[in-house]
Amino acid sequence: MLNSLENEVETTLKQLLPADRFRDTDDQYTKEPRGRYSGQKSLVALPRSTAEVSALVTACAHARVGIVPFGGGTGLVGGQVVEDGPKSLILSLEKMNAVREVYAEENVLITEAGVILADVQAAADAKNRLFPLSLAAEGSARIGGNLATNAGGTSVLRYGNTRDLCLGLEAVMPSGEILNGLSRLRKNNTGYDLRHLLIGSEGTLGIITAAALKLSPKPAKIGTAMLVVESPKAALSLLSLARDQLGEMVSGFELMHKQGIDFITKYMPDVRQPLDMAPEWTVLIEVGLPVAMNPQSALEKLFEEGMEAGLVSDGVIAQSQAQSDAFWTVRESIPEANRRVGSISSHDISVPLGALAGFIEEANQRIDKIGDFRINCFGHVGDGNLHYNVFPQEGRTRADHQNVREEIKRTVHDLTHELGGSVSAEHGVGRLKVDDLERYGDPTKLTAMRAIKTALDPFGIMNPGAVLRT
Repeated sequence: MLNSLENEVETTLKQLLPADRFRDTDDQYTKEPRGRYSGQKSLVALPRSTAEVSALVTACAHARVGIVPFGGGTGLVGGQVVEDGPKSLILSLEKMNAVREVYAEENVLITEAGVILADVQAAADAKNRLFPLSLAAEGSARIGGNLATNAGGTSVLRYGNTRDLCLGLEAVMPSGEILNGLSRLRKNNTGYDLRHLLIGSEGTLGIITAAALKLSPKPAKIGTAMLVVESPKAALSLLSLARDQLGEMVSGFELMHKQGIDFITKYMPDVRQPLDMAPEWTVLIEVGLPVAMNPQSALEKLFEEGMEAGLVSDGVIAQSQAQSDAFWTVRESIPEANRRVGSISSHDISVPLGALAGFIEEANQRIDKIGDFRINCFGHVGDGNLHYNVFPQEGRTRADHQNVREEIKRTVHDLTHELGGSVSAEHGVGRLKVDDLERYGDPTKLTAMRAIKTALDPFGIMNPGAVLRT
């Protein structure tokens, strides 16, 4: 049983670090982006070193007080906020914001957990290297949170998830002990790999304080195109064709539905649309090629063969970096446009590629039986990850449909499970999907997860209530 963070414990914590390491909570630390959760007011600690994190964790372990790690606050499953229960310490890594070293010839970057993702990308770029993790919130998301949730993004198809981009970790364990695992090694077979245990654990097994990240050479040439496809099935066939032609040089392959473009047009009119009319389905494809290849020619060939195969009916190939950026701005504006509309129920799911087109068709039919809604289905179709979001019709709000929100979510998640998919593709479990994990998770896996949690965090102080029910 956890204790609440009361005056005596708060006084003890404040004696461990200088006064400027603490502040009272405000909305920054208690609200999540979609407004579905409102966390407790509490003490916020802002350590500036791993030693300071260790001191705070040790004291909380001794006092049996919970700790909620806080990165950029961009998570969408409530992993960073606690609504009720004993008051916990909010531990923000925002002041641990140094890129410690870049080893360009090794393709390795050492960064503290509080560095904003865009700043990690910039540090790599300054050394003519690429850190390929890219997502809509990269201007505010912090790399520690990306690691804690094993974030995906738009480049998974070529470079993998965050897990695939990490060579080593430094972390503070629930006892307060420091894991000194900032290895730059590509090969290290010395027993259990705690790095992979901590990545994706959402702060429930320890607090990541620094990481050794894997960089890549920057592609010599980049090509981007928006292509109109008849259907999700045609999009998947086009992906197969693109990979037959270009192999692993396909960096991104994003599927967008007309509904998302319509939302952007209405709520974000400054975002320029590359196509005169919003087609039912559009694919955004990006390729990164070596110096000997021409991206324009490669995309033109793909377009021509896609047309001949009946997969593509129209499209635009970017003629400049500015135009490429404009294409990506459309894709990255979809989440914000969605937020402005206000979804009834949002879903971050993945299914096997062969089941993806069938999922969309069947999900639409099942949702139609519940009521009259607008559906915005988009996502990283190259890795099977879809954001399948259900919205009210024009003139109504999500509040009008709260009575069916749970039914919509259950309908989408049941179908995902039937098809061998995952109800959490890239956003994590947090507190929002604890019930889903118990409903759909493999029982043996859940038993092992609980055993690991108990072994490493016997008092349950690390992000209590997240991922596993306490």
